[in-house]
Amino acid sequence: MRTPRNLSVELSRVLGTLIAERLPSREARPWRKALAKWENHDPAKTKNITPDISWPIDVVLFAYPGKQFYGQGELIAWELKLIGNSADHGHLIELILPAMEEASKTSDPRWHRQNSLWGRFDIDAIYAARGPQWEPIVRDGKLDLRYRATPTQWSEGLSFAANSKHALDRLIWIAPFDLQPAQEPHASIERAAPTLPCILEALAARINAFVPGKRRAELWDVLTTDDRAALRDAIEQASQFPFIQQSIEPAPKGGPGRWVGSQKFYLIPDPLIPYLELASILHIGRQTHFGCGTFILEASR
Repeated sequence: MRTPRNLSVELSRVLGTLIAERLPSREARPWRKALAKWENHDPAKTKNITPDISWPIDVVLFAYPGKQFYGQGELIAWELKLIGNSADHGHLIELILPAMEEASKTSDPRWHRQNSLWGRFDIDAIYAARGPQWEPIVRDGKLDLRYRATPTQWSEGLSFAANSKHALDRLIWIAPFDLQPAQEPHASIERAAPTLPCILEALAARINAFVPGKRRAELWDVLTTDDRAALRDAIEQASQFPFIQQSIEPAPKGGPGRWVGSQKFYLIPDPLIPYLELASILHIGRQTHFGCGTFILEASR
């Protein structure tokens, strides 16, 4: 069996379509509106660039980097992240899981083709994050009807402290990213590698979208005085540590995001680590729906 080249993109298209087809007409309307962008997408005219498309609910579909060919019994792992007001257990149980079950056994020729994933897999297990632990929702194909994930349990007991014996100084993008301002769509590769302040600003912009209350509320408006000062200090401190090496290159053609690679900094100060770890969990920049904009931190020495 061969998985799609861009599994996260195909998960979005296939599951999104199946969800829309299962919903009553009124509830399906925003889903169909989002999916219509695929129908209007002409790869020849857009140089095969994945369009900015997302579901009506705020979801990250992150396929773990891995191989493309799988044999019987091998596991394919991917993450589903329900963000902000969309972090509702009901969305998983009532929308996404039924669509996954249908995709696992479909014979619809739109998806079920020779050696394709769709119609040829079983749902082995589904886990929900609780801090650094994973708790089973589905095990051996059986759903635990008593389990109900909460919107905040992912952060319970989660430590963002640096655990390495050496100072962290490397940032490795494990998914393509695009943090360029909208007014710079053709930025050169020399300017593609983001600075630490740029990453923290992208995190602030990402969180802004989830601030409750007024639609245009800013992150700074809901932080406490101490937290606001801490974040400003972190951004100011980050500006003192530019990257000293970068190995950034264009992302594979036909997929989401613009750049991939790694960066080495003189040092990533410990006070910045909680913010950077949060950025890696939430994903930052454009096309986060397809899993773009996440990274890991490492010590190179």
